[in-house]
Amino acid sequence: MAALPLIVFDVNETLLDLETMEPTFERVFGDRKAMRLWFANLIMYSAALTVAGCYVPFTDIGSAVMKMLADTQGIRINEADKKELTEKFSTMPPHREVPAALRKLRDAGFRLFTLTDNLLEVQTRQLEHGGIVELFERRFSADGVKHHKPSPHAYAYVEKELGVAASRFCLIACHTWDTLGAVAAGWEAALIKRVGNDVLGVGPQPQIVGNDLNDVADRLIARHA
Repeated sequence: MAALPLIVFDVNETLLDLETMEPTFERVFGDRKAMRLWFANLIMYSAALTVAGCYVPFTDIGSAVMKMLADTQGIRINEADKKELTEKFSTMPPHREVPAALRKLRDAGFRLFTLTDNLLEVQTRQLEHGGIVELFERRFSADGVKHHKPSPHAYAYVEKELGVAASRFCLIACHTWDTLGAVAAGWEAALIKRVGNDVLGVGPQPQIVGNDLNDVADRLIARHA
């Protein structure tokens, strides 16, 4: 029997509930939907800075994007607003099905890891706050290689650190830009269709698509275990 793939998880929104940040954006911008605009711009500018060869920590980009969006609307952002953003981002709870689904995968013999654009200390706080940090064998940050996902350098960093070939990995994420990067790097990928996320009909495609992590876990177990 072939060895089970090493499962690497994205963290923000894939495991943790990004929508719990909406009240902060409703307070600052008067619109809960501003959170989605902020997150989309956060991903766009983290990728743009990486392509341009300019590494900036993810949380710093998040604060800068919040101020940029506020400036376009004539809204003043103060240090308390930035601090609240960082605090909320660091303490998002897991989606309801996540803890049990992670344990199901681990009980089936899969080794679990994370790879996120967050700084390692932010990621650690997130997972500790969510009560799931102990379920992961090791945690990786794009900060370790100074390239945000979906740069191929981010995925290669995990391969090098673990000494395992690309074909042995499977990324689980709810963002198509992330699964696209992983598949292009030679990994398998599974996409979770969280709210506002779905398959993109062009480019490298994920091998597995599910409605939540429990669904994806069942498909992975059926496929490999």
